[in-house]
Amino acid sequence: MAACLPLVLAPGPSVAYILTTTLTSGRRAGLSGVAGVELGYVAHVIAAVAGISAVIAASSTAFTVVKMVGAGYLIWLGIKAWRSRDNTRLRDLRAAGTTVNPREAFQRGLLVGVLNPKTAVFFLSFLPQFVQVGAGPAWLQMSALGLVFIAMASIPDLAWALTGSGVRRLLPSIRMKTLERISGTVLFGLAAYALTARRAVA
Repeated sequence: MAACLPLVLAPGPSVAYILTTTLTSGRRAGLSGVAGVELGYVAHVIAAVAGISAVIAASSTAFTVVKMVGAGYLIWLGIKAWRSRDNTRLRDLRAAGTTVNPREAFQRGLLVGVLNPKTAVFFLSFLPQFVQVGAGPAWLQMSALGLVFIAMASIPDLAWALTGSGVRRLLPSIRMKTLERISGTVLFGLAAYALTARRAVA
């Protein structure tokens, strides 16, 4: 849960989508978007369970390669976030956005969740470290860990959807570039954690 916390709190593609949907189409559409995003994360759980179990059962070298690739990708995403030049203000999103109904918001949220690279890298790089020998099948532990992440991610995502209009009133001049840089900083921290963490299975 401690390892998940920075990622679920950091602004990213899902937060940008949920906030934009709430500001442009209302709270109901925002909540539908949250449901779609969280369901999309289930796809990452399934992919991690299907692929990572084999890596865990292989050698520590194979696991280290996965971890290094994941950390490198997180660093690349962090650099990309810091280089963002999107100066759109939150107060301008409503005028610039297109209103969508709850069903459309859900479908788009599903795509955002499935195509979120940070979530995929997190599952591939971090979750295997918490799988314990003797605690049950690796695939079952990975499934449980993935569901814990989804449960944690749903809390701030719901908060963004429920308070989107309030955010627009309280922070009307905050820019998307600022949110991206906050996200990039968190990604750098996650990459450092991935590089220094030890494998929890032998």
